[in-house]
Amino acid sequence: MAATGLGFHPAAFFSAHPREAGAKQLPFRHCSHHRINVARTRRACLLRAKSFNGHPQIGASFSNSNVPAEVLDGRAAGDGPPEQGGSTVSITVVGASGDLAKKKIFPALFALFYEDCLPEHFTVFGYARSKMSDEELRNMISMTLTCRIDKRENCGDKMEQFLQRCFYQSGQYNSEDGFAELDRKLKEKEAGKLPNRLFYLSIPPNIFVDVVRSASRTASSSSGWTRFIVEKPFGRDSESSGVLTRSLKMYLAEEQIFRIDHYLGKELVENLSVLRFSNLVFEPLWSRNYIRNVQLIFSEDFGTEGRGGYFDNYGIIRDIMQNHLLQILALFAMETPVSLDAEDIRNEKVKVLRSMRQLKLEDVVVGQYKGHIRAGKSFPGYADDPTVPKGSVTPTFAAAALFIDNARWDGVPFLMKAGKALHTRRAEIRVQFRRVPGNLYRRRRAAGAADLDVDAATNELVLRVQPDEAIYLKINNKVPGLGMRLDRSDLNLLYSERYRREIPDAYERLLLDAIEGERRLFIRSDELDAAWAIFTPVLRELEEKRVAPELYPYGSRGPVGAHYLAANYNVRWGDITSDDDGSF
Repeated sequence: MAATGLGFHPAAFFSAHPREAGAKQLPFRHCSHHRINVARTRRACLLRAKSFNGHPQIGASFSNSNVPAEVLDGRAAGDGPPEQGGSTVSITVVGASGDLAKKKIFPALFALFYEDCLPEHFTVFGYARSKMSDEELRNMISMTLTCRIDKRENCGDKMEQFLQRCFYQSGQYNSEDGFAELDRKLKEKEAGKLPNRLFYLSIPPNIFVDVVRSASRTASSSSGWTRFIVEKPFGRDSESSGVLTRSLKMYLAEEQIFRIDHYLGKELVENLSVLRFSNLVFEPLWSRNYIRNVQLIFSEDFGTEGRGGYFDNYGIIRDIMQNHLLQILALFAMETPVSLDAEDIRNEKVKVLRSMRQLKLEDVVVGQYKGHIRAGKSFPGYADDPTVPKGSVTPTFAAAALFIDNARWDGVPFLMKAGKALHTRRAEIRVQFRRVPGNLYRRRRAAGAADLDVDAATNELVLRVQPDEAIYLKINNKVPGLGMRLDRSDLNLLYSERYRREIPDAYERLLLDAIEGERRLFIRSDELDAAWAIFTPVLRELEEKRVAPELYPYGSRGPVGAHYLAANYNVRWGDITSDDDGSF
């Protein structure tokens, strides 16, 4: 195989076009140079095979420069538009009338259009049960569209151009007739071009399979690619997740399924591997030899606010820890991948997840917020929400200690903490380093005439994911003057000061990746299996024993039990120390 330059391409299918369908959409005018360069260097000629519903089965790629370019239809990959007059991308938002679609997906698509990152030929369709005209959809979408802070003079014109590409189709989610009508309208817009189709499932998970079944059978592309973005939650435990995966794979290939976790599209999460692998100062320290503990912290300063009925089915562990925080942990702890290719990165993440111990009940603390009056204002408790079942023990807060049993991380506690109705809104990664052996400055007077215990004041690297994205490193240093007084200071990179451009929303990056077929930031099925294997046993035990959560006041720092959990491993939560209020 290596001698001939022949390699199988997992997302390919037979057609008369010797490249991934729709590849001509790149490069886009204002996208990153990396995306443009990747597009220019991908000159693979693909043999393609499609199934009854148009989804990819197998393929072969002639990627060596020694292979003749005149394969199949006599053109090298990427050389000019196909005979049909170019390619087009049709993006269908299923569940178009829902909050996620209105607040996140449509605004993200417009932002990509505003930055000229979408293909020249594209169409956006909304699909939902609600009866609505094209114009009514456009009016609904227009209420949530905004231009960048550094907006241009043509902002209004761009909005109008985008809205004119938006259309609507009403139908039931389990109706093949509804999706067949959508297919008819899509073909009208795609006429004369190679059709590629992306479906975003912005719907409850209990109807994922119905939509995939109907859409794959009647609305798949006949000659281009068809992809489905699936929102979390991906099941409630290992068993239900496995059922969902197997059901989806009855109609789709794994390469067509893009399981989205929007936290992986956050700027600081994207920067995590850059910080580690492109800076010599960090990579040698990234192990048990120098790192004492790692903390992954997520907090919201609001409660469920009317969403309690939905939240009660999942709880904070499933909602935040098993996906957002665990995915970040896997990226943080993985070994150096062979390349930046999606499969190489995801392979390393899976290795980390499979090396992790199953979570035990003694390593978990759960809490639930209660009503509280502060500054004369009353804040309701979780149980006060009328949509929450009476007597619910669903946790709105959880803290956990996890361990990775491999050579790099043996014995290092990875502490997770996530909660609602806490004192602040933040998401961050905190890396606390070990003490300096035989520290000469073990006990010195600190600024402010207090003792600074340098042994306790270890270096700490903080990556603040949100809000006010920042990276800062806590160091010990001498206070200017004749004496020898020590102080603790921050070396910081505050994004808002260093980079004047507005940071793109995570959904923008992930939608663009899905259009381009870049899977690096999407979750593979074996990743999902490994993640659920860690949390499923403790989730079952919590529910079977109906473990009562520790109550904590709305707006507080959470249950006291979380501090005892950290103390078991000789750790203090980094977000509650007196010298760190989360700001500069």
